[in-house]
Amino acid sequence: MAIINQINTSKYSLINGDCIEGMRGLPDESVHLTVYSPPFCALYNYSSDERDLSNCRSYPEFFEHYRYVVQEKFRITKPGRISAVHCMDVPGVGNGLTARMGCGANAGTGLIDFPGDLIRLHEECGFNFCGRRAIWKEPLGVRLRTMAKGLAHAQIVEDSTLCDVAGADYLLMFRKKGANQVPVSHPTGLHSYAGERVIPHELQQYKGHKGKQTENRFSHWIWRQYASSFWDDIRLGRTLPYKESREADDERHVHPLQLDVIERACVLWSNPGEVVLTPFMGVGSEVYGAVINGRKGIGIELKTAYYNQAVRNLASAEDHVEQELIPA
Repeated sequence: MAIINQINTSKYSLINGDCIEGMRGLPDESVHLTVYSPPFCALYNYSSDERDLSNCRSYPEFFEHYRYVVQEKFRITKPGRISAVHCMDVPGVGNGLTARMGCGANAGTGLIDFPGDLIRLHEECGFNFCGRRAIWKEPLGVRLRTMAKGLAHAQIVEDSTLCDVAGADYLLMFRKKGANQVPVSHPTGLHSYAGERVIPHELQQYKGHKGKQTENRFSHWIWRQYASSFWDDIRLGRTLPYKESREADDERHVHPLQLDVIERACVLWSNPGEVVLTPFMGVGSEVYGAVINGRKGIGIELKTAYYNQAVRNLASAEDHVEQELIPA
């Protein structure tokens, strides 16, 4: 399968094609950071393409194919650098496969530790697992989006032993073995906060503090939010437009990763001007987040409808950057 389409600018590259072929076109150790959500192994159906990982026939088959992604990602990642993988526990059924939650999962089917299996695979491929952040999700919103019976109040009334949990998303942090040659440094601390809390007004005077960083109370406040293992301050609605990319045969789940999560990853684990890759681009969220934060984004997407929406979204990212450069 050849690359279907491609756009290259000074700020980003977008590729419509298979992620393995897209990554094979990149040089060894050329990527500073990867951020992405893998297809959730039969939990949702993104397309009918046989190359789509969401169309695997079984949970083990998904990991057989996904291993190629992780191996290729290891090749192109610089030593000591980070891969951030967004995932969640997935509902299970008796035969060890996953239920399609987008159509409404039965209550009490149990869960599969998808994040744990991702961790073990990355370790087998040469990455060190360095931690996870749990991203809170509002229970009613999850219920309305998934129609999961176990999250309905009616389940409490009928039999609460079959109730489910509005499970968190997780951002897993993997570091490629080896020494990082270019530190990701913040000599005057963190300058902006991506989240819903309000930074105390009295701390604004320390923004960009050039003295001792032990005195930089502005940056310290932000770091306390980011260093937490539980991110309950993500703006869940701060996502890119995606509804126009829906096709008639799509299942109901099309939900881009929140821009707050992407911005935190870019700022914490890459320097301005460095390359941020997503092998499962979707509608372009990770590339958009990289560009508006001064990085170069590379995105690869198999589904043409999503790729076309990403092209539109990245055009708006360039407008955003230009507006930031216009003097007040």
